[in-house]
Amino acid sequence: MRVPYEQLYGEFRRVLLKEGFSVERAELSSTLFAEASRDGVHSHGLNRFPVYLEYIRKGFIDIHAIPEKVESMGAIERWDGHRGPGNINAYLSMGRAIELARTHGMGCVAIKNTNHWMRAGSYGWQAAEAGCIGICWTNTLPNLAPWGAIDRKIGNNPIVLAVPRDNGPIVLDVAMSQFSYGNLNAYSTRGEELPVAGGYDVEGNLTSNPDQILASGRLLPIGYWKGSGLSIMLDLIATMLSGGRSTYEVGLDEAEQAVSQVFLAFDTTVLSDRSILKEKVEQIVDDLHRSVPVQDHGAVRYPGEDTLRRRDDHLRNGVPVDPHIWQSVLNA
Repeated sequence: MRVPYEQLYGEFRRVLLKEGFSVERAELSSTLFAEASRDGVHSHGLNRFPVYLEYIRKGFIDIHAIPEKVESMGAIERWDGHRGPGNINAYLSMGRAIELARTHGMGCVAIKNTNHWMRAGSYGWQAAEAGCIGICWTNTLPNLAPWGAIDRKIGNNPIVLAVPRDNGPIVLDVAMSQFSYGNLNAYSTRGEELPVAGGYDVEGNLTSNPDQILASGRLLPIGYWKGSGLSIMLDLIATMLSGGRSTYEVGLDEAEQAVSQVFLAFDTTVLSDRSILKEKVEQIVDDLHRSVPVQDHGAVRYPGEDTLRRRDDHLRNGVPVDPHIWQSVLNA
């Protein structure tokens, strides 16, 4: 089922206004949700929206909370999100990091007491479209077992790296688990197996069956011990820079809330050799495209290459939606 992008956005906006959002904040949050589905990240667009409403109604998210700067150290700032809407706080944080980068060449905003930022890649696109290299990450509740353990102690702590490019930004949006929970649920809904092993079943066997992985809760870290170690380091750095809560502390609550995040921006527009660097980026992309693909794999792509293609298709032909979730939004 497909619906026009403007209708998708309009329904999000209607529901958030009904929940008590101000017009400006309802429009920003709705835009971020709608753009996620528009670009094909349904797990953090429409499919996540009902959970967003649930967290608002349970009081986990304060829709009126305004992020506050609590400390400034030149190009580095600490902010308190006051448990406000995560996608709004994240967008404002990256926006502030970009402002700092315009002054200092680079900017860093570390925010505590914020909430799930929904589609992580949104803020990489935001930085790249402003001519900045963007890096951002978040910690989460403990939803991933560290390498060598069976109980969940670390988070899948998504990280985004983005590079500006005239022909479309290059954006990597990756969790520390081989497949995010959103992807596992999407494969499960479609009744499909994962293309590679993504975790363990309840008996401790590697499996590509998403339902068995969801049942065991044992997702596979990317790169095995490497992804596990990277998750730990991202959590440590986010906790230290923001002064906020760690994955361990977030796990003490009944739901994921009051997490810590970091947003970095580097202004490439001030680099003296910017024109040369643009050529280098295109050389890298062209060389990548000349890779010889393995049989039946298709063309080799850079991170985020398909996003603009999906975006164009969905704007012209409508955004694919889950009929049941869409109906729940229409009824809200």
